Amino acid sequence: MSHITLVRHGQANTEARDEASYDKLSPLGHIQSEWLGAHLRGSRAHHPRVFAGTLTRHIETAASAGFTDGVTRDARLNEMEYFALATCLEQQKGLPIPREREGFVDHLPQVYAAWQAGEITGPPESWRDFETRVSSALAEIAAGEGPAIVFTSGGVIAMAMRLALELDTLGMARITLGIMNSSMTRLHPIGGHLSPVLFNAVPHLEDPERHHAQTHL
Repeated sequence: MSHITLVRHGQANTEARDEASYDKLSPLGHIQSEWLGAHLRGSRAHHPRVFAGTLTRHIETAASAGFTDGVTRDARLNEMEYFALATCLEQQKGLPIPREREGFVDHLPQVYAAWQAGEITGPPESWRDFETRVSSALAEIAAGEGPAIVFTSGGVIAMAMRLALELDTLGMARITLGIMNSSMTRLHPIGGHLSPVLFNAVPHLEDPERHHAQTHL
């Protein structure tokens, strides 16, 4: 098995309240990604295999970080459709979608809980399908030769952590909320299983002059 470095995309459109509008990097998101790429080159990080979801923000993050050639795109690495799930839950259960970013801290765990319990009718995909596609993608990447870097989203990274640590749904929600833009999480094969050896690391944003770029949304 090979180790996998999961990278959350750079900051996207924070004002969006639907999937299409969210799916592009903000100017800061491009800068975060450029700084990440410079850090990886400066530390001589070796990633002979590069993967990304098929969403625009994944591809833009990889490109701004300097990964433009040989990137394998895999839709299994795409984020769950959070806004679509939230809309279904609002229509079916009356749970309002927050209009301010702070409101998502309470909202996201409720969406996860309802989705996992099968209480959302007609979701874009089931919780089980999301879990299965993330698990299968990671298993295939881990089975390949050499370290891999994967450009993806916070929900996918949180699901990877859930699978590695057997987290409950609330624990996964808390993990999701904490994942910073352009952060790195590394899974390493230990005893035949992928175990986290690095989580939510942003060494490229640790300089005091870059603290403003440590964003979650």
